[in-house]
Amino acid sequence: MKLKLIIVALLGLGLSFSAHAHRFWILPAATVLSGEDPWVTFDAAVSNDVFFFNHFPLRPDNITATAPDGSNVELQNPHVGKHRSVFDLQLTQEGTYRIGGASEGLVATWTNEDGERRRWPGRGETANPEDFDTAVPKKADDLKVVYGTRRNETYVTAGAPTETVFTPSNSGLELQPISHPNDLYNGETARFRFLFEGEPAAGTKVTVVPDGIRYRDAQDDFSVEADADGIIAIDWPGAGRYWLEAEYGDDQATPPATMRQGSYVLTLEVLPQ
Repeated sequence: MKLKLIIVALLGLGLSFSAHAHRFWILPAATVLSGEDPWVTFDAAVSNDVFFFNHFPLRPDNITATAPDGSNVELQNPHVGKHRSVFDLQLTQEGTYRIGGASEGLVATWTNEDGERRRWPGRGETANPEDFDTAVPKKADDLKVVYGTRRNETYVTAGAPTETVFTPSNSGLELQPISHPNDLYNGETARFRFLFEGEPAAGTKVTVVPDGIRYRDAQDDFSVEADADGIIAIDWPGAGRYWLEAEYGDDQATPPATMRQGSYVLTLEVLPQ
């Protein structure tokens, strides 16, 4: 998937991505479908609570759908509301589809001579890499330059699951399934591998939040960490929908960046046995 510079301003310097108060998500009405002419409706939003529309929409023009044969699929009936976007997808091929968006870019923060905290690009602005040399001082207190990437995805399957849409692009933090994301059942352990720039992302920190936090006192979230091969294992606490966020970072960035960070968000559905 070609990365787009769409949400660079949300990549925080020196902060865990989970520190952001708002959560991105793309929620399909169902993840596994059958029949002669299956369609799926999606909601896409940024919110404080998982899968509850209370902040602002994710625009459909920043979301792409990839069919099992690798072709792009047009989103149908897109609508942007106050708090969410809605669109449909017609599944004309059997197999697994990937639906999502991605971004990448540089973010710099520093302290100026007056002790004021500065950042580039400014909040809500999109970075132009050509402006980096003039906008960011080469020497400044607490100067940090981060190359950040973010992905926000979900998967749906018509008929039997397939693997073609999981071919890594070797850009940013990506999911390589061991367990198929559309073949998850309560009582079974799911395993996924995370890659960063095509290499196993050892130590990736993953947070999982079950649906329905608006109707309980606690988030009931839980965390797991990837092993040396970038693999995590999840034992689901029950059937339902889940929001998963993975974060990776290291100091192996290409100058002028000194740090690399990757964030990956995934909506999953776990079915009862």
